[in-house]
Amino acid sequence: MASWIFRGDWFGLTDALLPFLLIFTVIFAVLQKTKVIGGTDKKNLNVVLALVIALMVVIPHLTGQYPPDKDVVEIINAAIPSVSLVIIAIVMLILLIGIWGVEVNWVGGTVTGWIALLSFLAVVYIFGSAARLWEVVPWLWWLSDPNTQATILVILVFAILIWLITKEPKQTTGESIFKKLGDMFMKPK
Repeated sequence: MASWIFRGDWFGLTDALLPFLLIFTVIFAVLQKTKVIGGTDKKNLNVVLALVIALMVVIPHLTGQYPPDKDVVEIINAAIPSVSLVIIAIVMLILLIGIWGVEVNWVGGTVTGWIALLSFLAVVYIFGSAARLWEVVPWLWWLSDPNTQATILVILVFAILIWLITKEPKQTTGESIFKKLGDMFMKPK
């Protein structure tokens, strides 16, 4: 009956409203946190700048001015569900570790660094796939085969397990690279 009303297309929900709100919120939050324009009294300028940037992304989509396969809103709409899946997978991993009672030093620990690195690579891959960047290289066609992907994954898992079993414990005198990167982005106390 009236299911066409709730599809989202009729309201322009996925074409205009949600991408606009997402871009506006992210840009505004970054501007507020970094204080690029000025101190805390520049909130009105941050709102205007975030509004202009969000409109500059969404309006060309609505008017059809983006080149084919380079529409930013379509890339966002294609990538966000997969990024959400990665975030949910990380939360589930943390829950599983917590259920088994394993205490891991998440702040500045090496496990955190590996999770952050793998998450970053997954997000880059997801957005690159949504933007069809990986289709540019024709000689990598064999990587899209699920059997090849499974084989590579099994080889990587075995290689990591062998490395973890055979590695020699070393004396660490300095901080990890991930701790240094985290300190670089953290506000000094």
